Amino acid sequence: MNIMDFNVKKLAADAGTFLSRAVQFTEEKLGQAEKTELDAHLENLLSKAECTKIWTEKIMKQTEVLLQPNPNARIEEFVYEKLDRKAPSRVNNPELLGQYMIDAGTEFGPGTAYGNALIKCGETQKRIGTADRELIQTAALNFLTPLRNFIEGDYKTIAKERKLLQNKRLDLDAAKTRLKKAKTAETKSSQLNSARLEGDNMIWAEEVTKSEQEVRITQSEFDRQAEITRLLLEGISSTHAHHLRCLNDFVEAQMTYYAQCYQYMLDLQKQLGSSFPSNYLCNNNHNAGTPMPSALPNVIGSSAMASTSGLVITSPNISDLKESSGSRKARVLYDYDAANSTELSLLADEVITVFSIIGMDSDWLMGERGNQKGKVPITYLELLN
Repeated sequence: MNIMDFNVKKLAADAGTFLSRAVQFTEEKLGQAEKTELDAHLENLLSKAECTKIWTEKIMKQTEVLLQPNPNARIEEFVYEKLDRKAPSRVNNPELLGQYMIDAGTEFGPGTAYGNALIKCGETQKRIGTADRELIQTAALNFLTPLRNFIEGDYKTIAKERKLLQNKRLDLDAAKTRLKKAKTAETKSSQLNSARLEGDNMIWAEEVTKSEQEVRITQSEFDRQAEITRLLLEGISSTHAHHLRCLNDFVEAQMTYYAQCYQYMLDLQKQLGSSFPSNYLCNNNHNAGTPMPSALPNVIGSSAMASTSGLVITSPNISDLKESSGSRKARVLYDYDAANSTELSLLADEVITVFSIIGMDSDWLMGERGNQKGKVPITYLELLN
């Protein structure tokens, strides 16, 4: 037998198998053929795998959007990844904003209040941009890559074996259908019981025997494929455990990123507070004579505490002092330049004595340092026990 004859026979056999499966599938959809149902445990495993695949894809895609909001940049990175080439490094938005601020501050003059502030803000934005870049790299390595490996690796293998299982089931049901038809024809032929049909009886008996053997073979192949598929599907639980560890890594990366950003902004706020007089630190929500309060301590609240990467921030509780007539020691959080002779200038980290006077504005306390005395803003203070 030459290779050409073998290929033709194999092609014909494959075409026959495909046609048989197609007929069986169509008849099942039309309700004209019986269908072998998978056991409940295997069905549950298949459902769990499909659910895992769907939600993993959604989480992975949305994480990519979170880390890189620019769709064009995502497409470019995808193309470079498929070409197995490294994408060119690009300046991210915080870094670009930081550079613009630094350039503007240099143009306006580092010696001016606005120019100096722009340069300080620009340097902080560039630090945030670096932290953002580190977050993207860490998340891509420890979170996105394992999710993508599951979709493009493990689940593709599961889908392949599941397809084979579907084909083996169709082969089994087609064999059962042929056996059923052969037995029906044999029964009808034997009922006629005529010498003329004796030859037909032998043919149908041979067909029944052949169909029974085919059912045994296809049943064995189906059972074997069902076991292979089941073993693969039971690995989904291990996949969930692995993805849980990856999720923890992602949370750790985010926590580090937000802690860095918070620390950078806190340092920037202190620099701005120490560099400029109070009339620069006001907006439409504050009177011109009231200094800009520290943002995070007020947001967190008097009894709250925020801790990230060892950084702990507490807000002073002034209400007790306001309601009493005594005095307390307080630590100065930021430098403050007195706007007039009724106020007291402050230096960061110094300790002064503060007390309340009846009828005094709620945003202020009286401060005392040796022989010096004057109004001080409460948002610049931390009461000491």
